[in-house]
Amino acid sequence: MRVRKNLKEARQKAGMTQQQMADRLEISLRHYQKIEYVEIGGSFDIWDALEDILGIHQRILREISNNHHAPKGNQKGR
Repeated sequence: MRVRKNLKEARQKAGMTQQQMADRLEISLRHYQKIEYVEIGGSFDIWDALEDILGIHQRILREISNNHHAPKGNQKGR
């Protein structure tokens, strides 16, 4: 899963363990692990904090695209 890979790599690049990240977020280690392993989504507050801690926009961490393309059959003028 891209989210898991992105979040894990960003955390490791920041030199943080899962426990250190959980401590920074003021949540339990297991709660953080569930977010990193994509077992739960995590609250907006947690993703905002992750963005601040890691210095990476949460759209990148979560693989959320800004592009909203129409399906090929529905594109006008093409």
